[in-house]
Amino acid sequence: MRKYRLRIGLDVDDILYECNSYALDILRRKYGDNPVFDINNIKSWGPQGTIADERLELFSDPGFVLNQPLVSGAQRFVRDLCRIADVFFITSVPPQCMSARAKRLSEDFPDVPSGNIIMGTRKDLVNIDILLDDASHNISSSQASYPVLMRKPWNVSLSGLLSVNSYSDFIHLAKIIGKSFIEKKPDLTRGGILCLVGPTGTGKIEIAGALTKNPRFKKPLTTTTRPRKTNEPKKAYRFVSEEEFIRKKQAGEFIETTVYSKYSFGTSRRQIDSIIREGKIAVIPIDICGAMTLKNVYRSRVALVFTDGDKRDILTNIINRDISDEDKINRIMSIDFELRNIEFCDFSVRFDGGADECVRKIAKELGIQQNV
Repeated sequence: MRKYRLRIGLDVDDILYECNSYALDILRRKYGDNPVFDINNIKSWGPQGTIADERLELFSDPGFVLNQPLVSGAQRFVRDLCRIADVFFITSVPPQCMSARAKRLSEDFPDVPSGNIIMGTRKDLVNIDILLDDASHNISSSQASYPVLMRKPWNVSLSGLLSVNSYSDFIHLAKIIGKSFIEKKPDLTRGGILCLVGPTGTGKIEIAGALTKNPRFKKPLTTTTRPRKTNEPKKAYRFVSEEEFIRKKQAGEFIETTVYSKYSFGTSRRQIDSIIREGKIAVIPIDICGAMTLKNVYRSRVALVFTDGDKRDILTNIINRDISDEDKINRIMSIDFELRNIEFCDFSVRFDGGADECVRKIAKELGIQQNV
C-alpha cells in the first residue's frame, strides 16, 4: 500500500486556461467570422495551413498568457484535487512568458505551492503518478504511471487510452486509481463482471465467445453507433443511430459509455444487473475507461483481464481488417497507449496460444470450474 499521497500533474493550456479558443476569439475580432476559426476545426496543436495558424504566434506573447481566461470550474477543480493529492502544474511556455504564467498560476490557484510549478518542454522527464494533458505527444512520452488524456477536438481520433471529458470525470478516475492500491482481490464466485481489455487484435471477441460456452458466463449486448460489418451477426451488437444512442444515454440506460474509433458504445446496467442476479458472470470486451467505471461501481465483483499478444501479430491484424485506412492508422497509433493499460488489470492472458488456452487461465485465476 502506498505511504504517500498521489502526485498529480496538470497541464495548463486548454486544461486550466482557455488557449486555442481564446486565440481564435482574438482572430475573429481581427478578421471577422470565418469557419476556420471554429474550435472543432483545430485538428492538432501544430500548423494546419490556414489563417487559423496565426493563433500559434499568440502563444509566445506574454500579454496573451497573462490574460488567458480561466476554464469554467478550473479553480474549484484544483481545490478539490488538492484534497486528495499533491498537485503540480506542468506547463510548457516560451522563456519570455514564464513570469506571466507563474504569476497567473500563483494568483489563481493559491492552494498549490509555488514550488509545484514546473516549466519546460521536457514533460517526459517528470515522474508523477497521474498526468492530465490534452496533447497526445505528451501522453505518449510521459513517465507518469497513469497518463490521462483530456478529450479535445484535436485528439478525438485517439482510442484505447485513459481519457476523460470533464473535471469531474478526472477526479472520479483519480479516486479510482487511489483506491486500486487497497482494493481486495476480485471475487466473482457469486456473479460479477469480467472485463476484457486490450489492443485490437488480441482476441477479446474470440475469448468472450469461448468463455460463453460455459453456462457460468454470459455476454450482454453492447449498444453501438458503429455500422454493422459485412457478414457480422445482427446480434453481435445492438446497432443504433447516433440520435438514438444519445436518447438512451440521456434516459440513463447506460452504466458506462465510451467512444472508440469515433463510434459510441454503451453498456446497459439493466442487463449487467440481471446477469449478476442469476449468479453468472457478464463478459464484456471493453476499453479501459469503461472497465474502470464498472470497477468503481461493482468493486470486487469486477475482474479486469488484459488480453495481450505479439506486437507484430497485432499490427498484422489491424492491417488486414476491413476498416478504413484512417481507422487503421488511429488503431496503430493507439497500440502503445493500450499496452500500458496492463497496469490497471488484475491479470493478463496472451492470445498467442488461442482462445481456449486463455479461457483455461481465466477460469484458474477466478477459481471457476471449466465446463466447455
